[in-house]
Amino acid sequence: MSDDLLDDPRLTAVGLFFEVHTGLNARFAAQLCEHGLSPVEFEVLMRLARSPDRQLRMTDLASQTSLSTSGVTRVVDRMERDRYIARRACSSDRRSSYAVITQSGLTKLEQILPGHLALVEEWFTGRLPGDQLATVLDALRTIRDAVNPGATAGSSLGDSDRASHSRPRPEEQSDGAEPSGDAAERLVVEV
Repeated sequence: MSDDLLDDPRLTAVGLFFEVHTGLNARFAAQLCEHGLSPVEFEVLMRLARSPDRQLRMTDLASQTSLSTSGVTRVVDRMERDRYIARRACSSDRRSSYAVITQSGLTKLEQILPGHLALVEEWFTGRLPGDQLATVLDALRTIRDAVNPGATAGSSLGDSDRASHSRPRPEEQSDGAEPSGDAAERLVVEV
């Protein structure tokens, strides 16, 4: 085998991406486990909380996650038993239903997000200056849209709207206050 193939910068690029993804997932999963949620359950809650009317059609939820429609059904079943999610029938299509985050689900997110945001800041966003972070986010959206065009299915915000809601770096904030609510959440999971 040729060393030219092994030294190809494309392998380095994708390898670095996977290493970062694996490292971040491990740190996030440990914190989520402390709160009794898996990373997939957290992703589902975040996607629902950030969607119009805090709900998504089950098929859109499957498109936005790495789960199949049957996988989403199993996760939603489990989360419905825990009262974090409820199902609502679609009035215009009997074959379709919505997953809706409940107040218990929102409360669970309120408990998790401060620690999660601290981890995001420590291990991801805080390691990059603002302009570099914006470039990375733009590049990730470009790749995401190419490889997973359904990732924003059912979402009301387009990417240009999401970019305008991204979190400023602490040193860029004039009052020194930490962002809260939507501004902080939008950076956590583009999901």
